[in-house]
Amino acid sequence: MKNSRKINHKITAIIVFVLLLSSCSKVLNDVEDLERYPAKGTFEDPITANAFLYNLYSRTLSGWPVNQGNYADESKGIVAEGWITTDNSTMKFWPYQSIRNINIFLQEMSNSSLSKDQKDPMIGQAKFLRAFLYFKMVYHHGGVPIIEVPQDINDDLKVKRNSTAECFDFIEKDLKEAETVLPNKFIGGDRGKIDKAIVKAFLGRVLLFKASPQFNPSNPYGNSFWQNAYTANKDAITFLDQNGYGLLEDFSKLFETKGHKENILSVVYVNPAKTNGRGEDAVRPLSESKNATGGDEPTWGMSLAFPMKDGKMPGDPNSKYTYNLQTYWKDRDPRFDATLVWNASVYELSGIKGRRQYTMGGIAKSMDAFGLTLQGENYSRTGLYTKKGIMEELPSTQVTLNDVDWPEIRYAEVLLNLAEAANETGKPAEAIAAIKEIRKRAGIENGIDNMYGLKSGMSRDEIRTAILNEKYVEFMFEGKRFWDLRRHRLLGKLNGMHKYGIMATKVNGRLQNEITTEDIGKANRFELLPENFTYEVVELITNGPKAMVMPDTYYFFPIQLSNINQNPNLEQNVGWGGKFDPTLK
Repeated sequence: MKNSRKINHKITAIIVFVLLLSSCSKVLNDVEDLERYPAKGTFEDPITANAFLYNLYSRTLSGWPVNQGNYADESKGIVAEGWITTDNSTMKFWPYQSIRNINIFLQEMSNSSLSKDQKDPMIGQAKFLRAFLYFKMVYHHGGVPIIEVPQDINDDLKVKRNSTAECFDFIEKDLKEAETVLPNKFIGGDRGKIDKAIVKAFLGRVLLFKASPQFNPSNPYGNSFWQNAYTANKDAITFLDQNGYGLLEDFSKLFETKGHKENILSVVYVNPAKTNGRGEDAVRPLSESKNATGGDEPTWGMSLAFPMKDGKMPGDPNSKYTYNLQTYWKDRDPRFDATLVWNASVYELSGIKGRRQYTMGGIAKSMDAFGLTLQGENYSRTGLYTKKGIMEELPSTQVTLNDVDWPEIRYAEVLLNLAEAANETGKPAEAIAAIKEIRKRAGIENGIDNMYGLKSGMSRDEIRTAILNEKYVEFMFEGKRFWDLRRHRLLGKLNGMHKYGIMATKVNGRLQNEITTEDIGKANRFELLPENFTYEVVELITNGPKAMVMPDTYYFFPIQLSNINQNPNLEQNVGWGGKFDPTLK
């Protein structure tokens, strides 16, 4: 992120709605224990009512999904045997305290004396937040208890699970009711609030999951839900286009600027009140960070997913660009340069002009090197880092002040959601057109056939694969890949996988034990270039298991045993000791 990325934080802090949480801190302190039940009068005043609502936002929408790529084939982590059990909290999502707070808000606002114009948009936002939480529970676990009112001590708290179909109906109902009372688009000081554009885009995501093989294993691509997904995503794209949304022209600027036309739902960060949603201190190499490192390190396989500049895959004999392991970074999809950092590539962290990132042992600083061993313990490094969402100008002492917005929904996702649904409903041309739009914006060459490197005459299966491959590259480290593979019941691609990195083994023909003081001096002056090194693909060095374990039971995660012990009416999922079927059949 360049220096031009810097903004006037004082002005932005005034206009960003999320920061009303900080500006209303006195108001929030005046409201008696929001964890229990708000004080009388809270919902009769728009200031305190909004303060309560903003608290719901902060509990519902999180920041960047750092290290989610470890679950898939994006980053270095190995998911081993026993990753998920009924006892542990891994991949469990049970936010009923937050849902209770939303239900309190909805119940009290329905009786509030505030005007309809004041109440309705807030009610719509709260219904979206409830739908968002329920959707996340459903794609984790399948059907869960539907609770629409704040339960009291005298209520029956031991409720049963609703079916997955009932939960999807409930989510859709909340979203459609929210849509009717929300403005088309919040702008300026209200940017980040839930509006109609967000609701429509999110409904498209929900219905895409509903139609997916995850929920329909017996009829994965022929079920009627695909038509509903197509209709919703087509409607969303039409609405977004009419309201000024679209692909940002320059992919490299996506995370360099705020409030642009591609981000539909942003979790807004502003220094100093709300920072480090990216977790930049954990993602940077340690030589330019503090206290943490190792997050979101791309694997060699992730780097190979990026095509060449003509859109053909590395090594494809039909590509006009020759691929060579020793110059693997050359002539690649411009998104490769925009998001990946490789040995000796320019990475101007701490605002150091011309700084290059080295990863060869003996050349690299600190713990940045591939295969580092410290006190007898191995630290896995992939030989690659990422610059996605990183504020390069921040010095290492201020690394936690990163305030890049988290784009929970951006236009590119909705466009590819539409492509998926179009492909499964007999509209291949529409699906291919959407992929081509993404590739054109990326800077891939159109080619003499105007296909941007895509194969002509693709089958339905081939288009489906092309869409998933495009999302793999476009949304690297944006929390899509694992859930996409799971949604399509493709976890078998991960099961048994070993992960690899790219190691620089020589500099100017010299091995690590032959490095000279001249080599080190050149490195310190950033004079060593990527082509001065020799490379080898090496399996990642880990202290534990090397193979990924992804059983079919992971298509739906179990309810945590502690929740079942508290409520014996909760039935466990099939495959985890119970009889509850989380699918739609």
